[in-house]
Amino acid sequence: MGKGWMSRVGTLLLCTVLVAPASAAQAADAWSPASSYTSTDKGDGTYSVPLLNSDVPDIGVERVPAAENDEGRDIYYMISTTMHLSPGAPIMKSYDLVNWQIVNYVFDRASIGDAFSLRNGQNSYGQGQWASSLRYHDGTFYVVFNTNNLGGAYLYRTDDIDNGSWQRTPLGRGLHDPSLFFDVDGTPYIFYGSGGTSAVRLNSNLTAIEQDYPNIFTANNYAGRPFIGGLFEGAQFYYIDGYYYAVIITWPSGQGRQVVMFRSRELLGRYTSAGGVNTYEARGVLNSNGFAQGSLVPISRPGGGTDWYGMFFRDTFPIGRIPALIPATWQDGWPTFGTNGVVPVDGVFDKPIKLSPAEELFERQKSIVTSDDFANDAPHKAYQDEEWTIPTPPTYDDSLIGVELVQNPGFESGSLAPWGTQFGATIGLDSTGPATGSAALKVSNRTLNGSGPNQFLNGKMQHGVTYTVSAKVKYATGPNNITFNLVADWGAGVQTMASRSVPIGQWTTVSAQYTVPTTANLNNFKFAVETPWANPQPPSSSVDYLIDDVSIVGQPVTAEYPTKEEIAPNGSRLGLPWQWNHAPDNRYWSLTDRDGWLRLTNGKVVTGKYVYTKLSNRAELAWFEEARNILSQRTFGPRQSVETRMDISGMKNGDVAGLAAYNRGFSYVAVKRSGGVNTLGVVNRGQPFAVDLDQATLENFLPGTTVSLGDATEVYVKADLDFASPVGQLWTTFYYSLDGLTWRQLGNRVGPQTLDGSLAHFMGHRVGLFNYATQEEGGHVDFDNYLLSDTLTGQGRPLDTSDLDAAIAHARTLDRHYYPTYAWAEMQSALADAKAARAGAFGTQNQIDAPERALSYQLARLGVLKTEKPSLDVVAVADTRCVGDKVMVTVRVSNGEAMHVVASADSAYGTRPFGAVPPGKEKTRSFPTNASSVPAGEVTVVGSASYQGEPAEVTVQAPYAARVCE
Repeated sequence: MGKGWMSRVGTLLLCTVLVAPASAAQAADAWSPASSYTSTDKGDGTYSVPLLNSDVPDIGVERVPAAENDEGRDIYYMISTTMHLSPGAPIMKSYDLVNWQIVNYVFDRASIGDAFSLRNGQNSYGQGQWASSLRYHDGTFYVVFNTNNLGGAYLYRTDDIDNGSWQRTPLGRGLHDPSLFFDVDGTPYIFYGSGGTSAVRLNSNLTAIEQDYPNIFTANNYAGRPFIGGLFEGAQFYYIDGYYYAVIITWPSGQGRQVVMFRSRELLGRYTSAGGVNTYEARGVLNSNGFAQGSLVPISRPGGGTDWYGMFFRDTFPIGRIPALIPATWQDGWPTFGTNGVVPVDGVFDKPIKLSPAEELFERQKSIVTSDDFANDAPHKAYQDEEWTIPTPPTYDDSLIGVELVQNPGFESGSLAPWGTQFGATIGLDSTGPATGSAALKVSNRTLNGSGPNQFLNGKMQHGVTYTVSAKVKYATGPNNITFNLVADWGAGVQTMASRSVPIGQWTTVSAQYTVPTTANLNNFKFAVETPWANPQPPSSSVDYLIDDVSIVGQPVTAEYPTKEEIAPNGSRLGLPWQWNHAPDNRYWSLTDRDGWLRLTNGKVVTGKYVYTKLSNRAELAWFEEARNILSQRTFGPRQSVETRMDISGMKNGDVAGLAAYNRGFSYVAVKRSGGVNTLGVVNRGQPFAVDLDQATLENFLPGTTVSLGDATEVYVKADLDFASPVGQLWTTFYYSLDGLTWRQLGNRVGPQTLDGSLAHFMGHRVGLFNYATQEEGGHVDFDNYLLSDTLTGQGRPLDTSDLDAAIAHARTLDRHYYPTYAWAEMQSALADAKAARAGAFGTQNQIDAPERALSYQLARLGVLKTEKPSLDVVAVADTRCVGDKVMVTVRVSNGEAMHVVASADSAYGTRPFGAVPPGKEKTRSFPTNASSVPAGEVTVVGSASYQGEPAEVTVQAPYAARVCE
């Protein structure tokens, strides 16, 4: 990894720790690296569940059989939900179904609109991309997922799932938890639904919906069965031995989440059966420790047979929803999962796919999290080149800005016009006790939550304008408190503009700011007053009330609009485990502004005016949650440590930057700059979560955690996350160092962080690097690295370099002649970093583990790439030039070996021998083409020699460009 893991390493607390190296022979013999942080592979042919120890929910798994891929063995791919994160819909790859690695993403950004870009008061927390379905059919990979706030369902396709770009097709409507299924005749369907399973048939090129099949079967069809209950969603369909199977998650009252399977000889059930009867049988197949929702997974067996396992996730918050590979025993066409239906947490099973020892070792090194030195050396991926059409910013009617848009807002005109009613309510003027003036509006005869007054504002509202929306409300009888919602409805569902809990008997102002989205129909824009919906209707739905001083006033336009520069790639390439908090603004982060560092620049100032658009109570976001360019990875359990080094010299007053363990609840260590002074401290936001926030107070440093940094320009910070003390809670301990030599703890551990019952984020906790501004734009912070370990300082263990020493020693025993040149070079880079780290003193286990894990990965990779015969270090470079009006192709061969190499070159224009190329020398040969124009092509160079008594050979392709000579 390029620049090395640390520019300076230190020691923990007040002592310097120097670790004596083991002998090279001892270390080489001892190299046996542990499984990665997100692997539960025990290295003995078994694994434990759940897998991965990380948040990977709503999984869909697809197999590409050996006969249909270039590798000649079954390959598995898995997709998951990442909601508001970008890039999104990760594609993970595995050869054994136990160890997984991210290889691609379906999209860079799900939308360039406000909601997915954390722009203009909009956000996608807990929404965005949900519950993807991954399918492989006739050489093409398909992904379908639903978006809760971005225009419904989308279908993506590619012919190269590892490296290719994806073609996007909007389906024009929402499809909850979609499952793409190709029938035996190739007809494509999408099954979907909650509480019942419906389907749509797509056209033959999968670009549009052709036919609907609502409610093929529903939970009500199986009333009284003990395994039927809530959720009843996440259906995934399979065809096995003449039956169509659906796998569904249910949550019966008083029980845990479980897996129910349905089967039928008729795919569409009642739509094709005689008499229109439901043909799907149902059976509970797994009810153990909450393992539920997911996929069936086919596993090839000798003789052409197939075993079917389950890949089902389990709620393990605050880590998240974690998948588990669970074996099944099939009888009479039905599976029983686990051991007689039991799947213990941390239960151990035999791995279903056996690999060679070298392959097993390499698979165990793969992970969905990673340390990083920000060397900008990650491979380029096609999703990063996603193209979007930038919309032209709207124009505004200034005469409708800053003026009252509601007619008869205070009911002083002596009439009700233009107010109307909905859902049976009646309205009338009331002069007995208005909030102001001579009259208020009395709303009575209510029977539904939506019963109340309304007024159409057609032609008055404007896209992208933020409005201050308010009204005064009072009621005399009923519950002690009632939430009143000021809402908009343009035919696409009710949108809450402002909301507040109103106490009985008091005039109370309900007020908020609301930005009209570009999707709003301005020619059918209805404003109304409602109370919250519930089933059955709550007591508040029948309460009479008074309303007065209604107001909707547009604010001066300060809206942001998407730009080409915001979206275009910026030349920086992050590793695949990284994701941004919403789609990033590529103008304000970089790996190129400062070589070997991640720079986060503040492009705007937080406002404190964002709310959770997902939640009916419109709860406000914290300042931290407004930070769009938070760069994060998944957490992993049961314990995780993260360390980074920050250069804070570019901060401006009001800036806040640091390292966070976060969800809606968050804990972070940060530097705040105020009045030219930098102060370090810890923030902890726990439950309960208030609706209205004082953001500055919420993110005040905890007493006893602050340190004045004086004129220091750099600070090291470390977060130790403990998910096991106790299970179900996250407690985090923070440390800091000013010079990398002395580390100190910042106060006590903070927490607990637990599952947010509102599901406002609805994902596991993540660890992120962040920077946001509260006063002015333009400040920046540089992060040198991101170093992981599974050892916490509080465990009191001595620093241990044995794995690092073993990896370095093992690398020294290898011979480059038996490995591909590109892989050997990458191992050598990791080895150089590891040796540089080992040459100094260590202050944390992170500083040891990060280079060791990187080197062990490369060493294990070499193990599967090792060749039986030696190769040679030969480089060939081809070019074209003009000799008069004719093109000449030239090729230069360089010998990097310590012995002579005999080489020859073959091209479309003949063969040329080089003879013996001396060690460290080069030779050139030319190919006259006798043509004035040649297309691009390549020259094939073959080199041969004897290495340690064995014949060695290498073939090198040297491309050249087209040329025209005149």
